[in-house]
Amino acid sequence: MAHETLLARHSEALDVFTDRVHQVSDDQWGADTPCTDWSVRDLVNHLTAEQLWVPHLVRDGATIASVGTAYDGDVLGDDPVATWDKAAEGARAAFAEPGALDRSVHLSYGPSPAGHYCGQMITDLVVHAWDLSRAIGAEEQLPRPLVDFAVREVSPYAADLAKSGLFGPPVEPPPGADVQTKLLCLLGRRP
Repeated sequence: MAHETLLARHSEALDVFTDRVHQVSDDQWGADTPCTDWSVRDLVNHLTAEQLWVPHLVRDGATIASVGTAYDGDVLGDDPVATWDKAAEGARAAFAEPGALDRSVHLSYGPSPAGHYCGQMITDLVVHAWDLSRAIGAEEQLPRPLVDFAVREVSPYAADLAKSGLFGPPVEPPPGADVQTKLLCLLGRRP
């Protein structure tokens, strides 16, 4: 996939998740999400921590060990929305730097192309945007280009996701399910 297209999908995914974060009302931060054992705050915290890693890995060439536990625990502080916004913009800027997607990044399973890492981040944003939408009663239909991207990204390794413990086992989609429903079912969601 061309770098421009990948960056466009990443930016769109950040925008969708940002839109949902801005819709969280004060009384919804403790609400349950489709992610087992995660509240809305836990979910946003997870995505925020992921975005905080991006500049270190992509721009600075850091390793998991060198960043250490900097983003373990609660990174949201007293203003979760502002913290998310800052983290999202940092990730957007790091991936958009000239040559960033041509670099190699050091992930938990070893060196990986930054473009591949960006693709994983897009898919995570897409799926968790649906989770957050479901949790707060926001629009659940996600933009088709993002859904199509996530399907292409996750299909080659979908069978291994449930083994990771981070996703539930796949769910059989209902007859005539649309692409988004099939994606969610593949990732253990019950739309």
